[in-house]
Amino acid sequence: MASYFGHSKKKKTLPIETKFKLPADIPDWPPGGDFSTGIVDLGCGLLVSQISTFKKIWTLCEGGPHDLGVTFFEPTGLPQGFFILGCYCQPNNKPLHGWVLVGKDTSSTTNASLTKPIDYKLVLNSKSFKIKQDGQGYIWLPLAPYGYKTIGYVVTTSPEKPSLEKIRCVRLDLTDECETNQSMLLYRTGYKRFNVYDVRPIKRGIEALGVQVGTFLVHNGGTNYNKTLPIACLKNTKASLSSMPSLHQIEEIVKAYSPYMYLHPKEEYMPSSVEWFFTNGALLYEKRNGAIMENLITPTGSNLPQFGTKDDDGTSYYWLDLPLDEANRDRVKKGDLQSSHVYVHAKPMLGGTFTDIVMWVFYPFNGGARAKVACTNIPLRTKGEHVGDWEHVTLRVSNFNGELWKVYFSQHSKGQWVDVSELEFQYGNRPVVYSSLHGHAMFPKPGLVMQGTRGFGVRNDAAESEVVMDMENGFEVVAAEYLGSRITEPPWLNYWMNWGPKEGPKGPKWKDSWKGDESILQ
Repeated sequence: MASYFGHSKKKKTLPIETKFKLPADIPDWPPGGDFSTGIVDLGCGLLVSQISTFKKIWTLCEGGPHDLGVTFFEPTGLPQGFFILGCYCQPNNKPLHGWVLVGKDTSSTTNASLTKPIDYKLVLNSKSFKIKQDGQGYIWLPLAPYGYKTIGYVVTTSPEKPSLEKIRCVRLDLTDECETNQSMLLYRTGYKRFNVYDVRPIKRGIEALGVQVGTFLVHNGGTNYNKTLPIACLKNTKASLSSMPSLHQIEEIVKAYSPYMYLHPKEEYMPSSVEWFFTNGALLYEKRNGAIMENLITPTGSNLPQFGTKDDDGTSYYWLDLPLDEANRDRVKKGDLQSSHVYVHAKPMLGGTFTDIVMWVFYPFNGGARAKVACTNIPLRTKGEHVGDWEHVTLRVSNFNGELWKVYFSQHSKGQWVDVSELEFQYGNRPVVYSSLHGHAMFPKPGLVMQGTRGFGVRNDAAESEVVMDMENGFEVVAAEYLGSRITEPPWLNYWMNWGPKEGPKGPKWKDSWKGDESILQ
Protein backbone atom coordinates (compact mmCIF):
# COMPACT_ATOMS: atom_id res chain seq x y z
CA MET A 1 0.00 0.00 0.00
CA ALA A 2 1.32 3.47 -0.85
CA SER A 3 2.23 5.75 2.04
CA TYR A 4 -0.41 8.23 3.13
CA PHE A 5 2.33 10.85 3.31
CA GLY A 6 4.17 10.84 0.03
CA HIS A 7 7.39 8.83 -0.13
CA SER A 8 8.20 8.70 3.57
CA LYS A 9 9.63 5.36 4.60
CA LYS A 10 7.47 5.01 7.64
CA LYS A 11 3.74 5.25 7.23
CA LYS A 12 2.00 7.40 9.84
CA THR A 13 -1.05 5.74 11.33
CA LEU A 14 -4.25 7.69 10.88
CA PRO A 15 -6.97 7.72 13.58
CA ILE A 16 -9.46 6.18 11.14
CA GLU A 17 -7.33 3.04 10.92
CA THR A 18 -8.56 2.19 14.42
CA LYS A 19 -12.18 1.15 14.75
CA PHE A 20 -13.97 2.59 17.78
CA LYS A 21 -15.85 0.27 20.09
CA LEU A 22 -17.81 1.09 23.23
CA PRO A 23 -15.87 0.20 26.41
CA ALA A 24 -18.30 -2.63 27.27
CA ASP A 25 -20.49 -4.99 25.26
CA ILE A 26 -24.01 -3.87 24.37
CA PRO A 27 -26.40 -5.48 26.88
CA ASP A 28 -28.89 -8.18 26.01
CA TRP A 29 -32.09 -6.16 26.06
CA PRO A 30 -35.34 -7.50 27.50
CA PRO A 31 -37.36 -9.24 24.76
CA GLY A 32 -40.49 -7.72 23.30
CA GLY A 33 -41.57 -6.01 20.10
CA ASP A 34 -39.22 -5.27 17.20
CA PHE A 35 -36.64 -3.25 19.15
CA SER A 36 -33.06 -4.52 18.76
CA THR A 37 -33.94 -7.28 16.29
CA GLY A 38 -31.38 -6.06 13.72
CA ILE A 39 -34.02 -5.17 11.11
CA VAL A 40 -36.55 -2.36 10.82
CA ASP A 41 -39.63 -2.77 8.62
CA LEU A 42 -40.30 0.53 6.82
CA GLY A 43 -43.51 -0.84 5.33
CA CYS A 44 -44.60 -1.24 1.70
CA GLY A 45 -42.18 -4.12 1.16
CA LEU A 46 -38.91 -2.59 2.40
CA LEU A 47 -36.74 -3.91 5.24
CA VAL A 48 -33.54 -2.15 6.29
CA SER A 49 -30.58 -3.22 8.40
CA GLN A 50 -27.81 -1.09 9.90
CA ILE A 51 -24.26 -2.03 8.87
CA SER A 52 -21.14 -0.78 10.66
CA THR A 53 -18.57 -3.15 9.14
CA PHE A 54 -16.74 -1.77 6.11
CA LYS A 55 -14.18 -2.44 3.40
CA LYS A 56 -11.93 0.53 2.64
CA ILE A 57 -12.16 1.66 -1.00
CA TRP A 58 -10.22 4.90 -1.39
CA THR A 59 -8.43 7.49 0.76
CA LEU A 60 -7.57 11.14 0.21
CA CYS A 61 -4.68 12.04 2.53
CA GLU A 62 -4.97 15.84 2.62
CA GLY A 63 -7.71 18.39 3.17
CA GLY A 64 -10.68 18.15 5.49
CA PRO A 65 -10.53 18.21 9.32
CA HIS A 66 -6.96 18.56 10.62
CA ASP A 67 -5.79 18.28 6.98
CA LEU A 68 -5.79 14.48 7.35
CA GLY A 69 -8.13 13.74 4.48
CA VAL A 70 -11.09 11.41 4.13
CA THR A 71 -11.78 7.73 3.42
CA PHE A 72 -14.60 6.08 1.48
CA PHE A 73 -15.93 2.67 2.47
CA GLU A 74 -18.29 0.00 1.20
CA PRO A 75 -20.49 -1.86 3.71
CA THR A 76 -19.71 -5.56 4.18
CA GLY A 77 -21.32 -8.51 5.95
CA LEU A 78 -24.82 -7.78 4.64
CA PRO A 79 -27.61 -10.13 5.80
CA GLN A 80 -28.83 -12.50 3.13
CA GLY A 81 -31.09 -10.86 0.57
CA PHE A 82 -29.99 -7.28 1.43
CA PHE A 83 -28.42 -4.83 -1.02
CA ILE A 84 -26.20 -1.77 -0.77
CA LEU A 85 -28.03 1.57 -1.04
CA GLY A 86 -24.87 3.69 -0.93
CA CYS A 87 -21.30 3.84 0.34
CA TYR A 88 -20.02 5.43 3.58
CA CYS A 89 -17.56 8.28 4.07
CA GLN A 90 -15.68 9.57 7.13
CA PRO A 91 -12.88 12.08 7.83
CA ASN A 92 -9.55 10.50 8.81
CA ASN A 93 -9.11 12.55 12.00
CA LYS A 94 -11.34 10.25 14.08
CA PRO A 95 -11.49 6.50 14.74
CA LEU A 96 -13.72 4.63 12.31
CA HIS A 97 -17.21 4.82 13.74
CA GLY A 98 -20.24 4.96 11.51
CA TRP A 99 -23.08 3.09 9.89
CA VAL A 100 -25.04 2.88 6.68
CA LEU A 101 -28.40 1.25 5.94
CA VAL A 102 -28.86 -1.60 3.48
CA GLY A 103 -32.20 -2.73 2.08
CA LYS A 104 -34.19 -5.87 1.27
CA ASP A 105 -37.20 -6.03 -1.04
CA THR A 106 -40.15 -8.06 0.30
CA SER A 107 -42.76 -6.62 -2.07
CA SER A 108 -44.36 -8.15 -5.13
CA THR A 109 -42.23 -8.22 -8.26
CA THR A 110 -44.73 -6.02 -10.10
CA ASN A 111 -44.17 -3.13 -7.72
CA ALA A 112 -40.74 -3.80 -6.24
CA SER A 113 -39.52 -1.57 -3.42
CA LEU A 114 -35.94 -1.87 -4.75
CA THR A 115 -34.61 -1.98 -8.29
CA LYS A 116 -31.30 -1.79 -10.14
CA PRO A 117 -30.14 1.54 -11.60
CA ILE A 118 -30.34 1.94 -15.36
CA ASP A 119 -26.87 3.48 -15.63
CA TYR A 120 -24.19 5.44 -13.74
CA LYS A 121 -22.95 9.00 -14.00
CA LEU A 122 -19.31 9.65 -13.12
CA VAL A 123 -19.26 12.61 -10.70
CA LEU A 124 -15.59 12.43 -9.63
CA ASN A 125 -12.33 11.24 -11.17
CA SER A 126 -9.35 12.00 -8.91
CA LYS A 127 -6.70 11.39 -11.58
CA SER A 128 -5.91 15.09 -11.92
CA PHE A 129 -5.92 15.81 -8.16
CA LYS A 130 -2.68 17.42 -7.00
CA ILE A 131 -3.18 16.17 -3.45
CA LYS A 132 -1.87 13.01 -1.81
CA GLN A 133 -4.18 10.04 -2.22
CA ASP A 134 -4.09 6.30 -1.75
CA GLY A 135 -4.54 5.29 -5.35
CA GLN A 136 -7.05 6.80 -7.75
CA GLY A 137 -10.72 7.20 -6.92
CA TYR A 138 -13.96 7.35 -8.87
CA ILE A 139 -17.37 8.27 -7.48
CA TRP A 140 -20.47 7.16 -9.41
CA LEU A 141 -24.06 8.37 -9.08
CA PRO A 142 -26.56 5.59 -9.92
CA LEU A 143 -29.27 6.75 -12.31
CA ALA A 144 -32.66 5.54 -11.09
CA PRO A 145 -35.47 4.41 -13.41
CA TYR A 146 -38.78 6.26 -13.45
CA GLY A 147 -40.63 5.96 -10.15
CA TYR A 148 -37.47 5.34 -8.10
CA LYS A 149 -34.86 7.47 -6.32
CA THR A 150 -31.12 7.20 -5.80
CA ILE A 151 -30.05 6.95 -2.14
CA GLY A 152 -26.24 6.95 -2.33
CA TYR A 153 -23.09 6.69 -4.44
CA VAL A 154 -20.78 3.87 -5.47
CA VAL A 155 -17.03 4.47 -4.98
CA THR A 156 -14.43 2.51 -6.96
CA THR A 157 -10.73 2.58 -7.81
CA SER A 158 -11.40 1.61 -11.42
CA PRO A 159 -12.48 3.82 -14.36
CA GLU A 160 -14.85 1.05 -15.42
CA LYS A 161 -18.52 1.55 -14.52
CA PRO A 162 -19.68 -0.58 -11.61
CA SER A 163 -22.04 -3.47 -12.24
CA LEU A 164 -25.72 -2.56 -12.20
CA GLU A 165 -26.10 -5.35 -9.65
CA LYS A 166 -23.87 -3.43 -7.22
CA ILE A 167 -26.53 -1.16 -5.71
CA ARG A 168 -30.27 -0.62 -5.52
CA CYS A 169 -32.54 2.40 -5.99
CA VAL A 170 -35.68 2.81 -3.87
CA ARG A 171 -39.31 3.24 -4.89
CA LEU A 172 -40.35 6.89 -4.75
CA ASP A 173 -43.05 6.52 -2.06
CA LEU A 174 -40.45 5.04 0.32
CA THR A 175 -38.17 8.07 0.05
CA ASP A 176 -38.07 11.52 1.62
CA GLU A 177 -36.25 14.75 0.83
CA CYS A 178 -32.86 15.25 2.44
CA GLU A 179 -30.51 18.16 3.07
CA THR A 180 -26.82 18.64 3.71
CA ASN A 181 -25.88 18.76 7.39
CA GLN A 182 -23.77 21.91 7.48
CA SER A 183 -22.50 21.12 10.98
CA MET A 184 -21.18 17.80 9.62
CA LEU A 185 -19.06 18.76 6.60
CA LEU A 186 -17.12 15.54 5.99
CA TYR A 187 -14.50 16.90 3.63
CA ARG A 188 -13.54 20.20 2.04
CA THR A 189 -10.66 21.25 -0.13
CA GLY A 190 -10.14 24.36 -2.20
CA TYR A 191 -8.79 22.18 -4.97
CA LYS A 192 -11.45 22.03 -7.68
CA ARG A 193 -14.06 22.79 -4.96
CA PHE A 194 -14.53 19.14 -4.07
CA ASN A 195 -16.70 18.86 -0.93
CA VAL A 196 -18.42 15.93 0.77
CA TYR A 197 -21.40 16.43 3.09
CA ASP A 198 -23.30 14.32 5.55
CA VAL A 199 -27.00 14.26 4.64
CA ARG A 200 -30.13 13.94 6.76
CA PRO A 201 -33.92 14.23 6.29
CA ILE A 202 -35.19 17.80 5.98
CA LYS A 203 -38.08 17.09 8.35
CA ARG A 204 -36.95 15.69 11.69
CA GLY A 205 -38.88 15.21 14.91
CA ILE A 206 -41.16 12.81 16.72
CA GLU A 207 -43.82 13.04 14.00
CA ALA A 208 -41.45 13.07 11.00
CA LEU A 209 -40.99 9.84 9.04
CA GLY A 210 -37.70 10.61 7.23
CA VAL A 211 -34.97 8.00 7.79
CA GLN A 212 -31.29 8.88 7.67
CA VAL A 213 -29.36 6.35 5.54
CA GLY A 214 -25.77 7.18 6.54
CA THR A 215 -24.70 8.02 2.99
CA PHE A 216 -23.12 11.27 1.78
CA LEU A 217 -23.43 13.97 -0.89
CA VAL A 218 -20.64 14.88 -3.31
CA HIS A 219 -20.29 18.48 -4.49
CA ASN A 220 -17.71 18.73 -7.26
CA GLY A 221 -16.74 21.79 -9.27
CA GLY A 222 -19.55 24.05 -10.37
CA THR A 223 -22.36 21.60 -9.63
CA ASN A 224 -25.59 23.40 -8.71
CA TYR A 225 -28.37 21.28 -7.24
CA ASN A 226 -30.97 24.07 -7.11
CA LYS A 227 -32.12 22.93 -3.65
CA THR A 228 -33.14 19.47 -4.92
CA LEU A 229 -30.37 17.00 -4.18
CA PRO A 230 -29.58 14.09 -6.52
CA ILE A 231 -30.02 11.62 -3.65
CA ALA A 232 -32.84 11.05 -1.16
CA CYS A 233 -33.37 9.71 2.35
CA LEU A 234 -35.75 6.87 3.16
CA LYS A 235 -39.22 7.10 4.72
CA ASN A 236 -40.87 4.91 7.34
CA THR A 237 -44.38 4.34 6.04
CA LYS A 238 -45.41 2.30 9.11
CA ALA A 239 -47.16 4.72 11.46
CA SER A 240 -46.84 2.23 14.35
CA LEU A 241 -43.04 2.72 14.54
CA SER A 242 -42.84 -0.85 15.79
CA SER A 243 -39.07 -0.77 16.31
CA MET A 244 -39.35 1.62 19.27
CA PRO A 245 -38.47 0.25 22.75
CA SER A 246 -41.04 -0.75 25.36
CA LEU A 247 -41.11 0.94 28.78
CA HIS A 248 -39.07 -1.89 30.28
CA GLN A 249 -36.53 -1.59 27.46
CA ILE A 250 -36.32 2.20 27.98
CA GLU A 251 -35.51 1.63 31.63
CA GLU A 252 -32.75 -0.81 30.74
CA ILE A 253 -31.31 1.64 28.17
CA VAL A 254 -31.18 4.33 30.85
CA LYS A 255 -29.38 1.96 33.23
CA ALA A 256 -26.85 1.03 30.55
CA TYR A 257 -25.98 4.53 29.30
CA SER A 258 -26.86 7.04 32.06
CA PRO A 259 -24.09 9.66 32.35
CA TYR A 260 -22.12 10.65 35.41
CA MET A 261 -22.33 14.44 35.73
CA TYR A 262 -19.50 16.28 37.48
CA LEU A 263 -20.45 19.59 39.06
CA HIS A 264 -17.80 22.32 39.32
CA PRO A 265 -15.82 22.24 42.62
CA LYS A 266 -16.95 25.83 43.33
CA GLU A 267 -20.60 25.22 42.41
CA GLU A 268 -23.04 26.75 44.91
CA TYR A 269 -26.32 25.93 43.15
CA MET A 270 -27.02 22.21 43.05
CA PRO A 271 -29.80 20.31 41.27
CA SER A 272 -32.80 18.98 43.15
CA SER A 273 -35.93 17.05 42.38
CA VAL A 274 -38.96 19.05 41.32
CA GLU A 275 -40.85 17.59 44.29
CA TRP A 276 -38.19 18.85 46.73
CA PHE A 277 -38.46 22.34 45.22
CA PHE A 278 -42.24 22.34 45.62
CA THR A 279 -42.33 20.96 49.16
CA ASN A 280 -39.70 23.39 50.40
CA GLY A 281 -41.72 26.52 49.90
CA ALA A 282 -41.68 27.29 46.17
CA LEU A 283 -44.54 29.62 45.24
CA LEU A 284 -46.94 29.91 42.32
CA TYR A 285 -47.72 33.52 41.42
CA GLU A 286 -50.72 34.60 39.40
CA LYS A 287 -51.18 38.10 38.02
CA ARG A 288 -54.83 38.78 37.17
CA ASN A 289 -56.24 42.20 36.26
CA GLY A 290 -53.26 43.90 37.91
CA ALA A 291 -53.58 41.98 41.20
CA ILE A 292 -50.89 39.43 42.21
CA MET A 293 -51.75 36.31 44.20
CA GLU A 294 -49.38 33.69 45.59
CA ASN A 295 -49.92 30.05 46.54
CA LEU A 296 -47.84 27.15 47.80
CA ILE A 297 -47.44 24.33 45.28
CA THR A 298 -48.53 20.76 45.93
CA PRO A 299 -45.76 18.09 45.82
CA THR A 300 -46.75 16.93 42.32
CA GLY A 301 -47.66 20.37 41.01
CA SER A 302 -51.32 19.40 40.71
CA ASN A 303 -52.42 22.99 41.37
CA LEU A 304 -50.28 24.43 38.57
CA PRO A 305 -52.22 25.65 35.50
CA GLN A 306 -52.12 23.01 32.75
CA PHE A 307 -51.72 22.99 28.97
CA GLY A 308 -51.95 26.73 28.42
CA THR A 309 -55.34 27.12 30.09
CA LYS A 310 -56.49 30.66 30.93
CA ASP A 311 -59.41 32.29 32.60
CA ASP A 312 -62.28 33.30 30.35
CA ASP A 313 -61.05 36.88 30.21
CA GLY A 314 -57.53 35.75 29.20
CA THR A 315 -55.81 38.15 31.58
CA SER A 316 -53.97 35.72 33.90
CA TYR A 317 -50.21 35.30 33.89
CA TYR A 318 -48.26 32.80 36.03
CA TRP A 319 -44.72 32.24 37.24
CA LEU A 320 -42.87 30.32 39.95
CA ASP A 321 -40.52 31.76 42.55
CA LEU A 322 -38.46 30.89 45.63
CA PRO A 323 -39.90 31.13 49.17
CA LEU A 324 -40.42 34.62 50.58
CA ASP A 325 -38.52 34.06 53.83
CA GLU A 326 -34.90 35.14 53.20
CA ALA A 327 -33.22 32.26 55.05
CA ASN A 328 -35.44 29.66 53.41
CA ARG A 329 -35.01 31.39 50.06
CA ASP A 330 -31.21 31.09 50.26
CA ARG A 331 -31.47 27.45 51.34
CA VAL A 332 -33.74 26.48 48.43
CA LYS A 333 -31.52 28.38 45.99
CA LYS A 334 -28.70 25.98 46.78
CA GLY A 335 -30.76 22.94 45.78
CA ASP A 336 -30.52 19.44 47.19
CA LEU A 337 -28.27 17.02 45.35
CA GLN A 338 -29.45 14.09 47.46
CA SER A 339 -33.04 14.45 46.21
CA SER A 340 -32.08 15.15 42.59
CA HIS A 341 -32.79 12.75 39.76
CA VAL A 342 -33.35 12.96 36.02
CA TYR A 343 -36.71 13.07 34.25
CA VAL A 344 -36.65 10.94 31.11
CA HIS A 345 -38.46 11.64 27.85
CA ALA A 346 -38.18 8.89 25.22
CA LYS A 347 -39.03 9.88 21.65
CA PRO A 348 -38.74 8.39 18.15
CA MET A 349 -36.22 10.01 15.87
CA LEU A 350 -35.31 9.61 12.19
CA GLY A 351 -38.45 7.71 11.35
CA GLY A 352 -38.29 5.45 14.38
CA THR A 353 -34.88 4.00 13.51
CA PHE A 354 -33.40 5.71 16.58
CA THR A 355 -34.68 6.52 20.06
CA ASP A 356 -33.68 9.76 21.75
CA ILE A 357 -33.52 9.33 25.52
CA VAL A 358 -33.71 12.90 26.83
CA MET A 359 -32.54 13.22 30.44
CA TRP A 360 -33.73 16.45 32.09
CA VAL A 361 -32.08 17.90 35.21
CA PHE A 362 -33.73 20.59 37.35
CA TYR A 363 -31.91 23.28 39.34
CA PRO A 364 -33.86 25.65 41.64
CA PHE A 365 -31.46 28.48 40.75
CA ASN A 366 -29.07 29.50 37.98
CA GLY A 367 -26.13 31.56 39.23
CA GLY A 368 -24.62 34.73 37.80
CA ALA A 369 -22.24 34.67 34.86
CA ARG A 370 -18.63 35.81 34.65
CA ALA A 371 -17.17 37.68 31.70
CA LYS A 372 -13.61 37.39 30.40
CA VAL A 373 -11.97 40.46 28.85
CA ALA A 374 -8.45 39.61 27.66
CA CYS A 375 -6.86 38.08 30.79
CA THR A 376 -9.32 39.58 33.29
CA ASN A 377 -12.37 37.84 34.76
CA ILE A 378 -15.27 40.14 35.66
CA PRO A 379 -18.31 39.05 37.72
CA LEU A 380 -21.51 40.16 35.99
CA ARG A 381 -23.43 40.45 39.29
CA THR A 382 -26.98 39.37 38.63
CA LYS A 383 -26.53 38.92 34.87
CA GLY A 384 -27.68 35.42 33.98
CA GLU A 385 -29.25 34.73 37.38
CA HIS A 386 -32.74 33.28 37.35
CA VAL A 387 -35.01 31.00 39.33
CA GLY A 388 -35.63 27.56 37.82
CA ASP A 389 -33.02 26.09 35.47
CA TRP A 390 -33.67 23.12 33.15
CA GLU A 391 -30.72 21.41 31.43
CA HIS A 392 -30.53 18.10 29.59
CA VAL A 393 -28.43 15.52 27.82
CA THR A 394 -29.84 13.33 25.05
CA LEU A 395 -28.73 9.78 24.33
CA ARG A 396 -29.28 8.73 20.70
CA VAL A 397 -29.70 4.95 20.60
CA SER A 398 -30.05 2.73 17.52
CA ASN A 399 -33.29 0.77 17.39
CA PHE A 400 -31.53 -1.89 15.31
CA ASN A 401 -29.40 -3.13 18.22
CA GLY A 402 -29.69 -0.67 21.11
CA GLU A 403 -26.22 0.79 20.59
CA LEU A 404 -25.44 4.32 21.81
CA TRP A 405 -24.20 6.47 18.91
CA LYS A 406 -24.32 10.12 19.94
CA VAL A 407 -24.90 12.33 22.97
CA TYR A 408 -26.36 15.84 22.87
CA PHE A 409 -25.14 18.37 25.47
CA SER A 410 -27.48 21.31 26.16
CA GLN A 411 -25.61 24.60 26.53
CA HIS A 412 -27.91 27.48 27.47
CA SER A 413 -30.17 28.09 24.45
CA LYS A 414 -28.11 25.86 22.14
CA GLY A 415 -25.95 22.76 22.41
CA GLN A 416 -23.84 20.21 20.54
CA TRP A 417 -24.03 16.61 19.34
CA VAL A 418 -20.91 14.60 20.12
CA ASP A 419 -20.09 11.20 18.64
CA VAL A 420 -19.51 8.59 21.35
CA SER A 421 -16.01 7.98 19.96
CA GLU A 422 -15.08 11.41 21.37
CA LEU A 423 -16.52 10.95 24.86
CA GLU A 424 -15.11 9.96 28.22
CA PHE A 425 -16.68 6.89 29.87
CA GLN A 426 -16.83 5.47 33.36
CA TYR A 427 -18.01 2.08 34.60
CA GLY A 428 -18.67 0.58 31.21
CA ASN A 429 -20.70 2.49 28.63
CA ARG A 430 -21.70 5.42 30.82
CA PRO A 431 -20.57 8.81 29.43
CA VAL A 432 -19.07 11.58 31.55
CA VAL A 433 -20.73 15.02 31.56
CA TYR A 434 -19.36 18.25 33.03
CA SER A 435 -21.76 20.93 34.31
CA SER A 436 -20.44 24.49 34.05
CA LEU A 437 -20.10 26.74 37.08
CA HIS A 438 -23.38 28.57 37.92
CA GLY A 439 -24.80 28.32 34.38
CA HIS A 440 -25.03 24.49 34.39
CA ALA A 441 -24.35 24.13 30.64
CA MET A 442 -23.33 20.58 29.75
CA PHE A 443 -19.93 19.75 28.20
CA PRO A 444 -18.16 16.52 27.20
CA LYS A 445 -14.76 17.67 28.49
CA PRO A 446 -13.50 19.78 31.42
CA GLY A 447 -12.01 23.20 30.78
CA LEU A 448 -13.01 26.73 29.79
CA VAL A 449 -15.44 27.31 26.93
CA MET A 450 -16.00 30.92 25.93
CA GLN A 451 -19.18 32.41 24.51
CA GLY A 452 -17.99 35.41 22.54
CA THR A 453 -15.23 36.58 20.23
CA ARG A 454 -12.07 38.70 20.14
CA GLY A 455 -11.06 38.23 23.75
CA PHE A 456 -14.45 39.12 25.23
CA GLY A 457 -17.21 36.75 26.26
CA VAL A 458 -18.99 34.83 28.99
CA ARG A 459 -17.04 32.07 30.72
CA ASN A 460 -18.24 28.48 30.94
CA ASP A 461 -15.97 26.76 33.46
CA ALA A 462 -16.29 22.98 33.75
CA ALA A 463 -14.13 20.78 35.95
CA GLU A 464 -14.00 17.42 37.68
CA SER A 465 -14.81 17.40 41.39
CA GLU A 466 -15.94 15.13 44.18
CA VAL A 467 -19.52 16.28 43.62
CA VAL A 468 -21.10 13.92 41.10
CA MET A 469 -24.68 13.30 40.03
CA ASP A 470 -25.23 9.68 39.00
CA MET A 471 -28.05 10.05 36.49
CA GLU A 472 -29.16 6.45 36.93
CA ASN A 473 -30.14 6.96 40.56
CA GLY A 474 -33.88 7.43 40.96
CA PHE A 475 -34.52 8.33 37.31
CA GLU A 476 -38.17 8.76 36.34
CA VAL A 477 -39.63 8.15 32.88
CA VAL A 478 -42.13 11.01 32.60
CA ALA A 479 -43.05 10.90 28.91
CA ALA A 480 -43.01 8.68 25.82
CA GLU A 481 -45.89 9.74 23.61
CA TYR A 482 -45.65 6.70 21.33
CA LEU A 483 -46.46 4.44 24.33
CA GLY A 484 -49.80 6.16 24.87
CA SER A 485 -51.44 5.68 28.27
CA ARG A 486 -48.71 3.37 29.58
CA ILE A 487 -46.98 6.42 31.07
CA THR A 488 -48.80 8.97 33.22
CA GLU A 489 -47.21 12.37 32.88
CA PRO A 490 -46.75 14.28 36.18
CA PRO A 491 -48.92 17.43 36.45
CA TRP A 492 -45.93 19.80 36.63
CA LEU A 493 -44.79 18.65 33.15
CA ASN A 494 -47.84 20.30 31.59
CA TYR A 495 -47.32 23.65 33.33
CA TRP A 496 -46.58 25.92 30.39
CA MET A 497 -45.55 29.24 32.00
CA ASN A 498 -42.24 30.39 33.51
CA TRP A 499 -40.36 28.48 36.20
CA GLY A 500 -39.14 31.80 37.58
CA PRO A 501 -39.87 35.52 37.38
CA LYS A 502 -38.47 37.69 34.58
CA GLU A 503 -35.82 35.42 33.00
CA GLY A 504 -37.30 32.18 34.29
CA PRO A 505 -37.30 29.46 31.61
CA LYS A 506 -40.14 27.37 30.25
CA GLY A 507 -40.39 23.74 31.34
CA PRO A 508 -39.10 20.82 29.22
CA LYS A 509 -42.35 20.13 27.37
CA TRP A 510 -42.56 23.70 26.09
CA LYS A 511 -39.13 23.85 24.49
CA ASP A 512 -38.71 23.40 20.71
CA SER A 513 -36.59 20.30 21.20
CA TRP A 514 -39.40 18.40 22.95
CA LYS A 515 -41.01 17.40 19.65
CA GLY A 516 -38.12 18.27 17.36
CA ASP A 517 -34.63 17.05 16.66
CA GLU A 518 -31.97 18.72 18.82
CA SER A 519 -30.13 19.61 15.62
CA ILE A 520 -32.83 22.10 14.64
CA LEU A 521 -30.83 24.46 16.86
CA GLN A 522 -27.65 23.98 14.80
